Amino acid sequence: TGFDSDNSSGDFSEANHKVGEMIDLDPHQSNRTGKQNGETEIQENGIKRHRTSLPAPMFSRSDFSVWSILKKCIGLELSKITMPIVFNEPLSFLQRITEYMEHIYLINKACSHADPLERMQAVAAFAVSAVASQWERTGKPFNPLLGETYELTREDLGFRFISEQVSHHPPISAFYSEGLNKDFIFHGSIYPKLKFWGKSIEAEPRGTITLELLKHNEAYTWTNPTCCVHNVIIGKLWLEQYGTVEIVNHSTGDKCVLNFKPCGLFGKELHRVEGYIQDKNRKKLCVIYGKWTECLWCTNPTTYETYKKTEKRGGEQKKLKPSDDVIKSENDEADDMPEVQDTVQFIPGSKLLWRINCRPPNSSQMYNFTSFAVSLNELETGMEAILAPTDCRLRPDIRNMENGNMDVASKEKERLEEKQRAARKERAKDEVEWHTRWFHQGTNPYTGTSDWLYSGGYFDRNFSDCPDIY
Repeated sequence: TGFDSDNSSGDFSEANHKVGEMIDLDPHQSNRTGKQNGETEIQENGIKRHRTSLPAPMFSRSDFSVWSILKKCIGLELSKITMPIVFNEPLSFLQRITEYMEHIYLINKACSHADPLERMQAVAAFAVSAVASQWERTGKPFNPLLGETYELTREDLGFRFISEQVSHHPPISAFYSEGLNKDFIFHGSIYPKLKFWGKSIEAEPRGTITLELLKHNEAYTWTNPTCCVHNVIIGKLWLEQYGTVEIVNHSTGDKCVLNFKPCGLFGKELHRVEGYIQDKNRKKLCVIYGKWTECLWCTNPTTYETYKKTEKRGGEQKKLKPSDDVIKSENDEADDMPEVQDTVQFIPGSKLLWRINCRPPNSSQMYNFTSFAVSLNELETGMEAILAPTDCRLRPDIRNMENGNMDVASKEKERLEEKQRAARKERAKDEVEWHTRWFHQGTNPYTGTSDWLYSGGYFDRNFSDCPDIY
C-alpha cells in the first residue's frame, strides 16, 4: 500500500515547489457552477455536481531520483522504506480502494440479469474495471495511518462505502460497501506485498474480495492481479498488470478464469486480458478477451477457436477501431516500454462487456486521475461536522499536497508518522493492544480463509471513541 513506515527516520527534506494557478478543466462548467473548491452545487435534478479539477496542478518529479532511496532495497519488502512525498499522489490508499466503485453500473447489471452466465460476465467485467483506474497512475497513494478511515456515499450511483486501516505491520486495509437499494454487498481486505527488483516495483496482491448479489443469493470471490511499475530508475514510468484471476460463484459452482498477460519481449501482449467462464462440470460457456486499459468482450468458445485458427493461417484480422471515448496511452514512445501498435482484435459476433471511461481533458496534469478519483478528496461545506475524525479528507498532509503546499505537506507527513510511532511506543509501554473500530478479524464465509469483516454501526455516526491520529 506504500513505502512509508513508523520505523523510518523521516529525515528527507523536500525541495520548495512553486505551483501554478488552479487548472480549470471545463471552463464552461466552472462558470456555470460558480463554486469554489470544497463547495458542491445541487443540480436541478437534485443530484450533486462533484468537482471536475484539483485545486493545484501536479508538479514535476524530474528533479528527484528514486534510485538514491531504492538502491539498497533490491529484493526487499518495501513497507518499511520511507519515500519522499514528491512520489505520492494526493489520495490515501483507502481512497484508491474506493475507486473499485467507479464502474458500479456493472454490479447493477449483474443484479438485473436473470441468467447466471450473464451475471458472471458482468462480475468479470467489474473485476477487470477495478484495476483500470491504475492505468498511467505512477504516483503512489499515501500509506494509511493505523485507524484511518474513509467513507463515501453516492446517492446518484446507489452505494455507500466505508474502509479502515486495520493493521500497520503488515499494512492491511479493510473495506465494506452496500447498495442503497439493499441489492448487493461488496467487501474485502487488501494486503499488497511490495518488492523492488532493480528497474521495477512489484505489488503482489493478497486478500480476498467478495461480492454478494442479495437478490440472487449468490457470492463471488477473487483476488486482484499483480501490479508492476517499470522504469523507476530511468526512463518514463509505465505500468502493467499480470497474473491469473479466478472468480468463483460459490452458489452455482461456475468459475471465470482471467489471464492478465505480461507484455513479453516485444510488447505484443501488453495490457491484454484473456480467459473463459466454465460451469461446475468444467464446460466452457464463453470466452472473454480484451485489454484492462480499454475494453472487454465475450464470445462463444467455438467462434473464438475458429477465429484463432484463421488468425494462425494468416487470415485477415478485423480490428476494433478505438472510439472517441477510449484514450490511448501516451507512453508508446517511452524509454524501454514496448510499443502498442494496435487495439483489441475484434472477433465478429462478440458482445461488449465493458469500456473504460473517458478521463478529464487535463488528467495528465492531475496525477492521471479519472473524474471519479478527482472527486474523492473533495471536502464539501459542512462535511467536517459529520465525518469521523479519522477520515482521509481531514489528513493535513494529503490536503496540503492537493493544494500545492508541498513543504507543508512534507512536514505534516513527518509529524503524523512521528505521532504514530510515539503512540505505538506508548501502547507497548502500557501493554495495551490496538483495537480496530469498524472491522474485526474473522473467517470469510465462502472461502474459509482469514478475512476482515465489517462490524457495522459506522453510519450511526457515534465517533466518540475514535482515536486521535491527526
